[in-house]
Amino acid sequence: MRAALAALFVMLALGPALAAAEPSTPAVEPRRQPVPGPGADSEYDRGVRARVARDWTTAEASFRRAIALRPDFADAWNELGFALRNQGRYPDSLAAYDEALKLRPNFPEALEYLGEAYMKMGRVDDARRVLDRLRPLDPGRASELAEVIATGTAR
Repeated sequence: MRAALAALFVMLALGPALAAAEPSTPAVEPRRQPVPGPGADSEYDRGVRARVARDWTTAEASFRRAIALRPDFADAWNELGFALRNQGRYPDSLAAYDEALKLRPNFPEALEYLGEAYMKMGRVDDARRVLDRLRPLDPGRASELAEVIATGTAR
């Protein structure tokens, strides 16, 4: 009898807590959340994957979408320049590198690629000016561009 009374007491004491712990209906109504569309970062990542695969047209399209979503995306402008350069579209490539450098004036990768584009176009003096600008920013990239200038072969 004592055990039965103790069990009854425990059930009465814990009953409200157990009921509160497992509500029969959700406290908040479930709501549909909109599915986010592609963002600038995801388009940029798609472009990088296409670049690795050397699919220049897909890379170009992805970097253009990233820029449309975020016009101040210096990395996307730089990569767009790279994709265009690899399609032999040098004037368009220069314009993309210029945009990247307007947004980030001391952008070593964009400077190196700009110098390489100049070499592809036979504009050695312009490539040398870029090299002078690049040297204090990134000696490694400057060395790569200096080699391109010395050998006359851009990647």
